[in-house]
Amino acid sequence: MSYPIRVRAGALIIENDAILLIEFHDENGLHYNLPSGGVEENESVKEAAKREAREEASIEVNVGPLAFTYEYAPHLTDNRYGTTHSLGLMFECTRIGDSQPKLPVKPDPNQTGVKWISLEDLEQITLYPKIQRHIKAYIDQKQYNAFIEEHTLEKYEKV
Repeated sequence: MSYPIRVRAGALIIENDAILLIEFHDENGLHYNLPSGGVEENESVKEAAKREAREEASIEVNVGPLAFTYEYAPHLTDNRYGTTHSLGLMFECTRIGDSQPKLPVKPDPNQTGVKWISLEDLEQITLYPKIQRHIKAYIDQKQYNAFIEEHTLEKYEKV
């Protein structure tokens, strides 16, 4: 079965005034992405954010609140990044332990590194999507978005 929108999850990891990004080099040149990817079958979006941090940056994270939601609608952008409509849920995450992020054993195609980029330098890099100002606004304002998970809610008692 195909769905009209692909759900993606990602990790926004900020430490010491730097953001953890995944480095790529391809036909678009050198660019960066947040650690993120598609949610798999039988996986929650928070579990997907954890998995993506592990797969793309070789680290374990605690997944915190929803930082922001990003929609890519191909029909509104002349298919700039392909034809798959997607909705990305980016969560504020914190690294578990003191492990150092590094290139995984099996990196994504064209992945060349895992880098801490200073928040001061964020505007100087190519980040896909171009959400630098949204990241900075989130960091400055810390306005959490409500994200309600059904399995965490209290159940009604059966009558």
